[in-house]
Amino acid sequence: MSEQFCDVGRGITLCYETFGDPADPAALLVMGLGTQMIAWHEDFCRELAERGLHVVRFDNRDIGRSTHLQGRPPTVPQLLMRSKRAGVYTLADMAEDAAGLLRELDLAPAHVIGASMGGMIAQTLAARHPETVRSLVSIMSNTGNRWSGQPSPRVYAALLRRAPREREAFVAHMEGVFAAIGSRRLERDTEDIRALAGASYDRDHDAEGPGRQLAAIIASGDRTAELRRISAPTLVIHGTADPLVAPSGGRATARAIPNAELMRVKDMGHDLPRAVWPRLIDAISEHARAADAARTHLPPQARAASVPGLRG
Repeated sequence: MSEQFCDVGRGITLCYETFGDPADPAALLVMGLGTQMIAWHEDFCRELAERGLHVVRFDNRDIGRSTHLQGRPPTVPQLLMRSKRAGVYTLADMAEDAAGLLRELDLAPAHVIGASMGGMIAQTLAARHPETVRSLVSIMSNTGNRWSGQPSPRVYAALLRRAPREREAFVAHMEGVFAAIGSRRLERDTEDIRALAGASYDRDHDAEGPGRQLAAIIASGDRTAELRRISAPTLVIHGTADPLVAPSGGRATARAIPNAELMRVKDMGHDLPRAVWPRLIDAISEHARAADAARTHLPPQARAASVPGLRG
């Protein structure tokens, strides 16, 4: 499926792609900080679609081919001080974008799967727009609490280094970033990483967009209280070797969301290597299937009450 564009309101246009049968339940994939939708690998999307899901991936605002905003990215002192004043927008605004995409494409309620910052957006969507979320999967994410899910000191050098402007240097830089934050004990395909970096550069290399996204995370603060309002069936997935969002972030997320299930993936870092795809795809599809089965056994009145605005 070729890339398409959708005006979701408030001056934001999102670039998206779909996989699978539109008659199947929708699965919205939300990617993380400074990372384009193509980081949800086409093969991953197709395998998920083969499990009976209509898969939609999209570029968040300020990345890829979606709308880029104006405004200075946060300075290093602002980052260190976690200054909320640096934010041009918040995670709630990014969740509104996702809600708008589901609304305009007539896909709600959808199974929503978010990775890293995408997990934060997905959590916020489930808390603020429960009518749009059929089930939630939060992968390698956290609650915004500064005492859990924080980076290991060893990754700061790679993260704070400014990405080069020249293409090959950019690809080498991203290879180094993934080496620092990725799964060290699992087999990784370096060619996949280089191909993703090259394709990302060709689609967009706005150096300031990721900084504005990071400012949005900081401006959103601790979201623990908001997560307690989530009613969608929730699966929290976290790698045991994640150096960017420590495993405590996954534990805190699972504690905050009522009845959430926590799934630990041995040796997974802050990436989605092919070695873990079978387990992730099994877990996501089974979670979606269980959520759908539970909903179909509810009486019509209870089903409508559980998801306000449910179609049909």
